[in-house]
Amino acid sequence: MTSQTTIEKAPREPEDALPAAAGGLRGHPWLTLFAVAIGVMMVALDGTIVAIANPEIAKDLGATFADVQWITNGYFLALAVTLITAGKLGDRFGHRQTFLVGVVGFAVASAAIGFSDSIAMVILFRVFQGLFGALLMPAALGLLRATFPAEKLNMAIGIWGMVIGASTAGGPIVGGLLVEKVSWQSVFFINVPVGILAVVLGVLILKDHRAENAPRSFDVPGIALLSTAMFCLVWALIKAPEDGWGWGGAKTWGFIVTAVALFAVFAVWENRVAEPLIPMKLFRSVPLAAGTVLMVLMAISFMGGLFFVTFYLQNVHGLGPVDAGLHLLPLTGMMIVGSPLAGAVITKTGPRIPLAAGMIFTSIAMFGMSTLDKGTSSGVMSIWFALLGLGLAPVMVGATEVIVGNAPMELSGVAGGLQQAAMQIGGALGTAVLGAVMASKVDNDLAGNWTDAGLPPLTGHNLDKAAEAVQVGVPPVAPGTPPEIAAKIADVAHETFLSGMGLASLVAAGVSAVAIFVALLTKRGTNTPSGGGTAHI
Repeated sequence: MTSQTTIEKAPREPEDALPAAAGGLRGHPWLTLFAVAIGVMMVALDGTIVAIANPEIAKDLGATFADVQWITNGYFLALAVTLITAGKLGDRFGHRQTFLVGVVGFAVASAAIGFSDSIAMVILFRVFQGLFGALLMPAALGLLRATFPAEKLNMAIGIWGMVIGASTAGGPIVGGLLVEKVSWQSVFFINVPVGILAVVLGVLILKDHRAENAPRSFDVPGIALLSTAMFCLVWALIKAPEDGWGWGGAKTWGFIVTAVALFAVFAVWENRVAEPLIPMKLFRSVPLAAGTVLMVLMAISFMGGLFFVTFYLQNVHGLGPVDAGLHLLPLTGMMIVGSPLAGAVITKTGPRIPLAAGMIFTSIAMFGMSTLDKGTSSGVMSIWFALLGLGLAPVMVGATEVIVGNAPMELSGVAGGLQQAAMQIGGALGTAVLGAVMASKVDNDLAGNWTDAGLPPLTGHNLDKAAEAVQVGVPPVAPGTPPEIAAKIADVAHETFLSGMGLASLVAAGVSAVAIFVALLTKRGTNTPSGGGTAHI
């Protein structure tokens, strides 16, 4: 690969035309990190904060359960499908411009949701949130990669990972407070002042670094193939749990097979086109490929496991949204403390050992979470949550650096999109696969547990409806049920839910154990110099 130089291309706002104070700020590495962290925080927070508002949205707008699911699914689908293409846009037009467009669009879409008076409008603007969020996230990584020197990049990514982890885990707390004290609309309106702050900081601080051999054209057929393949895969994962689809259903597998076929065609096309969307030679780098796989496996364990923990805290332990979020503070705290520390350790030792150790801790934590029951104390829960945060921190930091650092500078946006897409796909797989494990266990155990408790047998439609409730830890108690019978139903529901969650957590622990060996294939990025140097694949 040829030598690169970092050049500034801002014809409409040349650096020498800026006031002296602003000129001193522009391009400063740590200020750049602060500026992009504000925007990243807005997107990461929105991934979990909205879940707390969903019940109130449904009540206020008369939405069905399926409608509410699409508030999340529409956002996730748009985000996952467009991340890599959005990264390419940053490589082509500049990460500074792409980041700012993403921030403005995300804030405007958030305000539009707050003013929406129908569930259809909420879902539509959630899709726009996902599209603009996809522009913002890879651009943030591209800016960090171009701004920080090699010896500081891991620390920067550590703080970046800390912001994402803290925002993701803190979403339920912030969302609970806003919904309880203000309104569900405030969950979205809060993005407006945050977005304005991110834009002001971005205009003053961010510098448009571009590699000399940045792409000059678009691989439109490649974009179409990859986007359609990603859509088919994510759509299958979203729809599989629904009636009429199922994991063994023809429609589910039709979309999965179509996705695999399109990925194969995409790979063939990328090897033939002059300027591919994702050069396939990128994956000749074993560390980069291993980092991508590791990110998927980590997200399966983390996102899938955390999905059930929120139901466990609220529906089994009876905690409110805010209290449930507070119980997750050990997880948040360890990610906040652990991410920058992990960045420092990885800078000194390389990523291999910290990544493997992180997945060991994650596997142990998921095994510990398989032992949770109705009587588990907050102290014991805190131990497992803290250990999970300690395990996730080095993986979030190290795998990101491995992916972005092993890609050439002119593909830093694509690499950032690849990292985020791997995390989103892993999260979807985790929720879908572990959800299928939970559903299978509940379906297998519920009828027997129900009968053993001396309750009237459940059959047919009634059994199916009861199983749906139990899968999220809710006792299927009909109105007017005598208290003693309601108590028995609650015991059966919680026992069955816990058996399902325990099995799902064990599967997540197994996935984490496999990831330990993948971590051993990683190594420090070879393309991390800022402002020049040689990129190799």
